[in-house]
Amino acid sequence: MDRKRLSEREVLSHYERHGGPLTTYAWSFGLDFALAQDAVEQVFLKLLSGEHSSLELSAGYLYRAVRNTCLNRRRDTVREVPLESRANWLVHPGGDREAEFALQGALAVLPEQQREVVIMRLWDGMSLEEVAAGTATSVNTAAPRYRYALQKLRVAFRARESREGKANG
Repeated sequence: MDRKRLSEREVLSHYERHGGPLTTYAWSFGLDFALAQDAVEQVFLKLLSGEHSSLELSAGYLYRAVRNTCLNRRRDTVREVPLESRANWLVHPGGDREAEFALQGALAVLPEQQREVVIMRLWDGMSLEEVAAGTATSVNTAAPRYRYALQKLRVAFRARESREGKANG
């Protein structure tokens, strides 16, 4: 079978569609925002090198590639001491900075496997089948991870609303 190489335009189109959600996903592996961006860019630079065909490229493939890049980066930098950062990489549509940081904090405390599923589903709109492909698991594994993560996020935000209600009441 003849494999058609990806054109620069195809790679750019995939970057425009998935770049933001992939960066959020990369952050979920404990990388700071700049390193997360670097990991995503590294994946897309490899795509530009012409080693991949359009038949191989899917959202699942991109997420697996970013995941592997992040895990390699994390493994390589295990002895480095991270600097605390209140960098904000989530953007609330209404500009609510507190909500942005609250969501970022809630995502940070989720187990990694649950966090990655939430990011894939909510930020990139992937189906559970695509999430399963991207995480190299089955749908029967991805679905409960997503459900448990949403439950934990609901609990976290209910507690936050309760605290805010008491503070304002």
